[in-house]
Amino acid sequence: MTMLVDKEGFLRDLEDWTPALAVQLAASDKVELTDAHWELIHLVRRFYQTYNLAPGNRALVQVVRSELGPDKGNSIYLMQLFTGKPAKVLAKVAGLPKPNNCD
Repeated sequence: MTMLVDKEGFLRDLEDWTPALAVQLAASDKVELTDAHWELIHLVRRFYQTYNLAPGNRALVQVVRSELGPDKGNSIYLMQLFTGKPAKVLAKVAGLPKPNNCD
């Protein structure tokens, strides 16, 4: 898999993404994917297809709140699923580029 990803673990070619690869990418961040994770993965992939942009943390919270409601559209929920940097980890697992302003 090292040939497919850059030094931070993001796919070099977004076309290489598959659900099976998402499981491997998630495991590298110690995340085991559940239905809740997949709901967000599909949401950010649709967002990227529409805007050609991976949402940063603030935008991610707003998009999730808009699409899935306030119970899921908050930082605490997202951090529980995708560790301390949800926008970055979610983008990586979803096969998207690193969001702007994410270290």
